[in-house]
Amino acid sequence: MIPDPERWPSSRGGKGFTEVAKKVHDMGLKFGIHVMRGISTQAFNANTPILDITTGSAYKESRREWRAKDVGIKERACAWMKNGFMSVDTKSGAGKAFLRSLYKQYADWGVDFVKNDCVFGDDLDLAEISYVSEVLTQLNRPILYSLSPGSSASPAMARDVNGLVNMYRVTGDDWDSWKDVSTHFDVARDFAAANMIGAKGLRGKSWPDLDMLPFGWLTDPGSNEGPHRKCNLNLDEQRTQITLWSMAKSPLMFGGDMRRLDEITFKLITNPTLLEINSFSTNNAEFPYITSSLSRHTWTSLSRNQMSKGITDFHALGLTSCKDDNARGWLARTVDDDLEQVCWKEKLSELQVPFCLYKKHHLLESDEELTYNHLYDGKVRLFATERTEFCLGASPHKKLTSKEFKRGSFSPCRREANQMWELNSNGTLTNSYSGLCASINRVKANSPNGARAWIAKGRRGEVYVAFFNLNPGKTLVSAKIRDLDKAVPGRKLNSASCKCREEWSGKDFGVVKDLLSMELVSHGSALFVLNCN
Repeated sequence: MIPDPERWPSSRGGKGFTEVAKKVHDMGLKFGIHVMRGISTQAFNANTPILDITTGSAYKESRREWRAKDVGIKERACAWMKNGFMSVDTKSGAGKAFLRSLYKQYADWGVDFVKNDCVFGDDLDLAEISYVSEVLTQLNRPILYSLSPGSSASPAMARDVNGLVNMYRVTGDDWDSWKDVSTHFDVARDFAAANMIGAKGLRGKSWPDLDMLPFGWLTDPGSNEGPHRKCNLNLDEQRTQITLWSMAKSPLMFGGDMRRLDEITFKLITNPTLLEINSFSTNNAEFPYITSSLSRHTWTSLSRNQMSKGITDFHALGLTSCKDDNARGWLARTVDDDLEQVCWKEKLSELQVPFCLYKKHHLLESDEELTYNHLYDGKVRLFATERTEFCLGASPHKKLTSKEFKRGSFSPCRREANQMWELNSNGTLTNSYSGLCASINRVKANSPNGARAWIAKGRRGEVYVAFFNLNPGKTLVSAKIRDLDKAVPGRKLNSASCKCREEWSGKDFGVVKDLLSMELVSHGSALFVLNCN
């Protein structure tokens, strides 16, 4: 594999990323690359020879030369990039030789960090992860090994890989929307409760990765255009995100344009308290012993809105693993000669009719339509209603984001793989692009108790407590000092007095003996530093 010389002119002459890595290192930074699973379809189709790094020539075994088609497994293509990459047979000597040559090349270039995509979560390829991890221990320079999932991962999945890697993504792609940020609270809680934060890893420890911080100057999801807009999160939401990431000890990876780094963003990502927590704190966990109450104005607005609409909960069209039993609920029924419905099997409530999508047949098909139908082999587009031209899709040109993992989306109908669906005999409805299946899920309406808290112990004995307001309005969040004992082992705080400072407001609370309390704006947070005796 070599970089595109048109995009990376310094790579000409077989230099690869050597010059880029040197330039980055000269600035005091580390250099990382994003790679996909196994071998590229391009190399497979060209049937290129495999390099044997011990001889410097083509790999030979059993008196023959081995090539890409001998090791690539077409049936195990990346689910969301099927025409791009496929798994490698790691049981064969040639497959192992290919992976050795690949990562030896990265080390020779001066790479410090490799993000390996489409090998974890729903795309799990444990054999490749295991062998790459083994290769990395044999190199003459350390390379941090990071995994990325197709959509999500669970603590059970992580236990298979944490000892082989340094970090592993546990959510879909995170972008600068509050819905994306809010989905990370449950995930972070679950990995902390499973004791996965700082568990055994490659050459040390491993860390659940909540994804990059989308701050500063950004591009758009799935866009080939460079950074051209500001972050959509307001400052309170950005503080909430980086506070959660720090308390959960997620790797802090800045996702904005470093060339246009404004002062507010710079101060946020270099905040010394956050970096101290992220690097050195222990016993990091969600803290459940809090109380919260909405401000009177917020509570009244929410109550009137929900009562007027009769909402206690609602149903969302979601995307999930096709192995999930909850995905098996779709059936087809004919409406007339050129119209079928694809419906969820159950009524969503006593007051609702079944949820249905519409599948249209064209009685007369053009040559273009015939070619298109042949390409997708019976897969169809599904319309929101029989009269609209909006189709159900997954995520165009990219993997699912955190919010999109929870919900499907409708957009103007196009001839793209992300809008192509197949109804299977087992009742699943599969998306051609993502490889995930559609499902209908019951979702609780916004609860007035949308407050969370985290706690951690500092290396100098301090206690860090973070409050988060997930509500759409101001909320008062409180915790009793004596309850901190339940989460911080070895400290007798029920009889202690604590000096308290809050990071974001800069407020010094002086000595706090009984109650820690603060009103937070919508989507805001507070970060308390407690020194107790």
